[in-house]
Amino acid sequence: MKKNTLHKALAVALTGAMTMSMAACGSSASSDASASSAPAASAEASSDASAAGTAASADAAGTASSGQVADNFTAFSSNVTLKVPVYDRGIEGVPAVDDNYWTKWIQTNFGDKYNITVQYVPITRSDVMTDYSLLAASDSLPTILMEYDYPKVAQWANDGYLATFNMDDFAKVAPNYYNRMVAQNQLDYSKMNGDTYFCLAERPYYNTNFYFQTFVRMDWLKKVGYDHVPTTRAEYVDAMKKIQDAKIAEHPAGGAQVPDAGPDQNYIFRTYPLDEKEWAMYGDVNTPSLGWDPNYKLLKRANEDYNDGFTNPEYYITDDETNKADFVNGKIYSYAGYISANMDWLTSFYQNNPDAELAIAPLGTADEEGGTVPAWRADNPFGMIVGFSSKASEDEIKAAWMYMEWMAQADNLFTMQWGNEGENFNYDATTKLPVSVGDYAGDSLQGYNNNVDYWCIESASRTAGTAEDAIAAVAPQGLPQDFTQDIVKYYNDKVEFAKQGYACSDCLFGVTLDAETEYSGSLKELYKEDRDKLTMCKPEEFDALYKQLAQEYNDAGYKELTDERAEAYEAGNTTKLAK
Repeated sequence: MKKNTLHKALAVALTGAMTMSMAACGSSASSDASASSAPAASAEASSDASAAGTAASADAAGTASSGQVADNFTAFSSNVTLKVPVYDRGIEGVPAVDDNYWTKWIQTNFGDKYNITVQYVPITRSDVMTDYSLLAASDSLPTILMEYDYPKVAQWANDGYLATFNMDDFAKVAPNYYNRMVAQNQLDYSKMNGDTYFCLAERPYYNTNFYFQTFVRMDWLKKVGYDHVPTTRAEYVDAMKKIQDAKIAEHPAGGAQVPDAGPDQNYIFRTYPLDEKEWAMYGDVNTPSLGWDPNYKLLKRANEDYNDGFTNPEYYITDDETNKADFVNGKIYSYAGYISANMDWLTSFYQNNPDAELAIAPLGTADEEGGTVPAWRADNPFGMIVGFSSKASEDEIKAAWMYMEWMAQADNLFTMQWGNEGENFNYDATTKLPVSVGDYAGDSLQGYNNNVDYWCIESASRTAGTAEDAIAAVAPQGLPQDFTQDIVKYYNDKVEFAKQGYACSDCLFGVTLDAETEYSGSLKELYKEDRDKLTMCKPEEFDALYKQLAQEYNDAGYKELTDERAEAYEAGNTTKLAK
């Protein structure tokens, strides 16, 4: 099988007030208690979380231009059919993805104007690769192919689905889209094997995501002598023991089983500055890194917390919903999740615990013995990865570029994201910012996440206002406490830590990793078993058991996988860390 490569590494720079470091946004480990339960966010998961609120990027470089370059397009002399993929998520209550008010609106305001027939091709969200394979086999690929995940588009290029193109030609047709990619240092992601295959959508706040927060029992901390949330490992251990001794909670940290996604987020236990080759070999979010020192430190802490009784002794048979219920019912110290203006579980918490006081956990927990820093897995510095069918004609590809440039126009993008004023949204009288109408069900009803599957070709998040505006829009409302300023501080702290290099993405591979395909699934299942053994063993047994299980894990395919990653890194077939 032919292997495709990334042409060169990305050197990421500042965008606005935020450091654009190599990155991939996941949940930040806001406390020791949340580190093991925070979900690993996929490329889309984090974008979906952002899209649920008002992600603000108007002040950052690369926001959709207010220029009207699209108005200068010349209509095709003969009609051109543009086939655009759109996710079919199988969600009840949303309009048909290929025929609705908004597909007609696009046809009227874009297609009819330039003699382009826009056809939307439903793609089953849960089975993207199969759908594209079937379309390719029937010679029916859409003009545009796009996905959030780099390995998928790399496979399409490898299989011959994608056309190469001249980026200078794209820039002439879509200057606003192109200039935004330049401003956000995305162009190096567009190449494989020295050829240009991709354009990249924007991902605002990719390395400073504030949508995932950990809530802790501040009233419990005050009862045991703390006037602040613990910020070091030593303070955390002391607080948990005192909460136990005071009979406030038997197992204050709670806990839930390792999710099927598998990887432990061991980034908080890495040694900085990172060794680039180790990062490429072990630092991904797909396959847990049993045997790597950061993973050893992570599981060592899990073992300590289990044996100290902080962790629910039945965590391994406890799902996340049960763990959340324990927090809501006042049984555990903390719970972490994505925030929104309306949070039913927080409302229920205060109903069940009317005298309680919560706090937002600060960014990270330092571990002096483990040598950890407040580090996190940031998101990729791009949203949707966009390519074009190798079977498309020159005019069809030009139509695709025109569509992307049209969608990048500020007015068009705003309408697609927010809808019609007085129906889908209204302007807040104080902030003058748009506010979605949550119960609207009329003709212009938007699709999943405010039409995200249409405008994702340009951006991963809705835009309006500043970062503070965005936080105010998604901060929990209607509660006895207002967390807005605490989340603003969290965000500002995250910006500073990102500038210091503690926001780090997974390494992206421009080749198909055969060992990943062969072993990743079985390794995840093996890891879950091994993790539980290591968490629950006696402290004096931990080191020997870890060494034994790490060797068995290597023998089960992990060494083959990491060797293949190392080979790809040495050959220049990966992204690089920002310098």
